[in-house]
Amino acid sequence: MKPFRCGIHGFHEVLGIDVDEIRFYWALESDDELAAQTAYRVVLTTSEQVLNREVSWEEDIVWDSQKVLGDAQRDIVCKPQNGFNSTCYYFWRVTVWDHAGRVYHSAVNHFFTAYPRSHQLPPWSMNQTYMPHSSLIFRTWFEDEPNRWKAVWIGDGSDKPLYLRKSFTLPEGLSKGIIFVSGLGHFNLTVNGEPASDHVLDPGWTNYHRTVQFTAYDITSTLQEGENVLGAHIGNGFYAGDQGDRFFWPSYEDNTFVRYGNELCFFAELHLFHQNGQHSVVISDPSWRVRKSATTLANIYASETHDRRLYPFGWDSPCFDDSSWIPAKPLTGPRGRLRYQSQPPVVLYETFEPVSTKTPRPGVVCFDLGQNASTIVKISVEGEAGSEIVVRYAETTYEDGTVCMPDPLFKEFEYGVYSKILISGSGGAEIWSPEFSFTSARYIQVEGVSLEPGHGFPVIHSAVGQHVSSASRRLGSMKTDKDDMNSLLNALYWTFSSNLFSYHTDCPQIEKFGWLEVTHLLAPATQYVREVEALYMKILDDILDAQEPSGLVPTMAPEIRYMCGPLHDTVTWGCAICFLPDILKRYYGSTHVISKVYRAAVRYMEYMRTKERKGGLIEHGLGDWGRDIAFGNSQANIETAVYHECLKCVEMMSRELSLLDEAERFRQWAARIYDVYNQHLLVTDDPDRPYAYYTSLDNYPHRDRTAVDQAVALQFGLVPEKYRDDVMKAFLDDVADGRIRSGEIGLRYLFNTLADAGRPDLVLQMVRQEEHPSYMRFLRRGETTLLEFWQDDCRSKCHDMLGTIYEWFYAAVLGLKIVQPAYKAFSIAPPYNSEFDFVEGSVDCPYGVIKVRFERERSTGEICIGLTIPTSTCATLELPIESSSVEVRREGSEVRIADGKFVDLRQGTYLIRITGVVG
Repeated sequence: MKPFRCGIHGFHEVLGIDVDEIRFYWALESDDELAAQTAYRVVLTTSEQVLNREVSWEEDIVWDSQKVLGDAQRDIVCKPQNGFNSTCYYFWRVTVWDHAGRVYHSAVNHFFTAYPRSHQLPPWSMNQTYMPHSSLIFRTWFEDEPNRWKAVWIGDGSDKPLYLRKSFTLPEGLSKGIIFVSGLGHFNLTVNGEPASDHVLDPGWTNYHRTVQFTAYDITSTLQEGENVLGAHIGNGFYAGDQGDRFFWPSYEDNTFVRYGNELCFFAELHLFHQNGQHSVVISDPSWRVRKSATTLANIYASETHDRRLYPFGWDSPCFDDSSWIPAKPLTGPRGRLRYQSQPPVVLYETFEPVSTKTPRPGVVCFDLGQNASTIVKISVEGEAGSEIVVRYAETTYEDGTVCMPDPLFKEFEYGVYSKILISGSGGAEIWSPEFSFTSARYIQVEGVSLEPGHGFPVIHSAVGQHVSSASRRLGSMKTDKDDMNSLLNALYWTFSSNLFSYHTDCPQIEKFGWLEVTHLLAPATQYVREVEALYMKILDDILDAQEPSGLVPTMAPEIRYMCGPLHDTVTWGCAICFLPDILKRYYGSTHVISKVYRAAVRYMEYMRTKERKGGLIEHGLGDWGRDIAFGNSQANIETAVYHECLKCVEMMSRELSLLDEAERFRQWAARIYDVYNQHLLVTDDPDRPYAYYTSLDNYPHRDRTAVDQAVALQFGLVPEKYRDDVMKAFLDDVADGRIRSGEIGLRYLFNTLADAGRPDLVLQMVRQEEHPSYMRFLRRGETTLLEFWQDDCRSKCHDMLGTIYEWFYAAVLGLKIVQPAYKAFSIAPPYNSEFDFVEGSVDCPYGVIKVRFERERSTGEICIGLTIPTSTCATLELPIESSSVEVRREGSEVRIADGKFVDLRQGTYLIRITGVVG
């Protein structure tokens, strides 16, 4: 049995840990069906040699769990008595004992700390004339030197992009170089002319008045003896958003844009560890040199201006003359606390090459990349100095291939979003890619170029799209024997991947906002394909920063523009503060956010109580948003159900924290809402319908009976047991025609109820409708991602909010459902009663890779199922009928015969053959 994939909950990277409590996890692998962890021990030291048993220095052991009996592999609390030291390497190893008493060790793991006891930067000078944040001064007076930040924020005092460089000399004998760095809005760091990492758009977007993230890189390999240069390029991002003369969505219509700062700023601490034991620090201060960037506009909405003639070639490398540059200016900087960028960084993935090219008129070349996705374009051009090139992006084109915004209300996006490049003409191809912006695009339109020389324009050699997304680990994939469903799965994947960054948006193109409803509605689908634990923990931090003094949780976090009415205050968005801790516990076995979130969640419930009507109904929000592109549908049904579920989640958190009296208070509170819900919405006396059902209050006193209202009640456990069959009948009556009648909120519950009813035929009928609402209508019209609404022509064509059907594919077609937290136990229910005869997929769950393969031969009735069950987990396989004849072969074991409706399986790889089932 081998421990592997050891890590720390909530941290994608571990070079800047800034907390005094962490939680470990690990996975195990073994070929033995009976192998099981019976005990573990985790040892944390400041010396790798101690863990390797090369030396025996007890004083280097910082924390020791001792031998703990049990099979726990996740959420292992580590809280050293004296906390963690600042800027220090820590090493840890897990030892496990199996059922036979054998001992196994993991590899040695490590992390590096920043300043766990300090979250603020010192001011540059006690005599600064502008220093509104005086609390920072007093704090730094009392912090001891080893545990405080030493760098200061620097820049040139303007809100335009800039270059910063620092030359320094290193003696021989460097052991390690770790740099902590941040730059607002975004920065790119180089070391001796080489990128310090593969990150883009660092640091993550936050409410900079509350939190500012820093990143950490190990740059040891790029440092050298002699002169070294750190180079930083700073752009605006959302921190100091710059519209310029282009489109900028936060200023569109009502200009409620939140500008956090007016000076682009940067800080860095390079910690150098020498072989002689010395520890030196290079910090950002006025010894750095600064000059304006060749990028003169950095509008995050895919609009940059870059004059290649202004680019100082070699500026971030040694032997560069920076005498014309000026000393950096110390700045007050942002108000927010410094926190390590714990979520996955944003990185570049696949490169999309054009599948076709058009020249609609001289000087304009249009490229079709074949796939819509979040992207950072890259072009290669060659021409005379000062030649102006314009790059536009789109998800739709006119017939001649030129970019198109199909929504007439947003035509400005068609002509107001572009990047302008003036080339240097220095000879040879010049490559340009935006550094501080991204978009969603399938099409690239380049103006002022030609494909061949001799036409009076610079020559464009290439134009590609580089997919940009969160570095969260890719987990799952699946395919079927239905080409149309495989196309939909592909569109779903690219839609989901294109909306994950340092936050979860629902639109990477025209909005880019951190809308909160998608975080909880899409989490059950997203967890099949991406590991989002660390990202969702960061989103919870964003929510805590956004919560208002009244307790209200706004609809987006971070906020970049102020909304009003239900677009600001809606429980189906704000509920993320209650839902996400439950989601993290369910899918990752992670509970440590609960203590941080609990009191804020309670305050939100207290706020929501002030919105109750009729004794407990909530009906002031957006309802089933996206149905008929409006709000107001089924408000009381959906919002009260979500409110009730929030109370259940807060009750769960109370119990996790052993606050039993509070748990009972929330249990009773939820029970009251349950009673009010059924008092006002459950109809049991309608002579025109032979069953009980739920009505909305949309047209009171008229009674309706929509599928969404039935599904919401069923999925949230609000239906009294004696009426469950009735409500399911009412639900099936309303979906019998195979039409989707749902917006984004109800959609998940609609599909999940169809799965519970065993009606994949109806789901597929809905998906394949000729007219909207229909997923396949999107694809038949050539779309490769999902649109914002059930329309042919939307302003946004990479919107994930309608993507909840992705969960249905994995849960009801691949058949994989979680039973115990983190997939410690799970169930497999293959699609026996469906048109699928082949389904194959895998999901890399917290304990390892789950694989499922389903094949059916209809003529003989034989079904073959291949399963891989990770070590430390177990699975229950549902059979098609209770009297099935089942042959179970585990790799390395004898064949056994099973019967009944379910087969329980331990870890291993299986081939299961079922005969006598004709259908």
